[in-house]
Amino acid sequence: MSAVYEGSLVSPSGARYAIAAGRFNDAITRRLLDGALDAFARHGADPDAVDVAWCPGAYEIPLVAQALAETERYDAVVCLGAVIRGATAHFDFVAGGAASGCQQVALDTGVPVLFGVLTVDTIEQAWERAGTKAGNKGAEAAAAAIEMVSLRSRIAAGPDA
Repeated sequence: MSAVYEGSLVSPSGARYAIAAGRFNDAITRRLLDGALDAFARHGADPDAVDVAWCPGAYEIPLVAQALAETERYDAVVCLGAVIRGATAHFDFVAGGAASGCQQVALDTGVPVLFGVLTVDTIEQAWERAGTKAGNKGAEAAAAAIEMVSLRSRIAAGPDA
C-alpha cells in the first residue's frame, strides 16, 4: 500500500504561528481572534508562540501574511477578518482580493496560510460565525493551521518515519 499522510490536531512541539488580523469590522475580528487563540491553547500550542499582526482591513491581510511568512519564523499564518456585503461592488473586490491573495502567499512561500476571513451578506451572519450559532471560524482556522503544520511535518519525514 502506498503511504497515507494525515495531520494531527495536536500542535507539534516548537511550532510557531502568526495571525494576520484586519481591523475593519473590529468587533467581529476580535471575536475571531479570541476563538483562534483559544483553539491554539486547547490544541497544545504555546501561547507565547502565537504572534498577532494587525492591519487596516481584509484587503491588506495578504501583504501582512506574506511579510510574516517570509520571516521564516512561523510554521503557519492564520488570516482573520470580516468583509460584509454592502450596496456596492466593493465587497466583491475586497473579498476576492483577500482570498486569492492569501492563497497566493501560501503557494509562493510554502507556508500554510489559513483563510479565516468572513465573507458574509449581513452583520448577523458575521456574528453567527464569530462564536454564536455557526461556531467560531477563527477557532476553525487555528485548528486547520495546527493540522497543516503537523501534516507538512509528517510528509517531510517520509513514509518510513
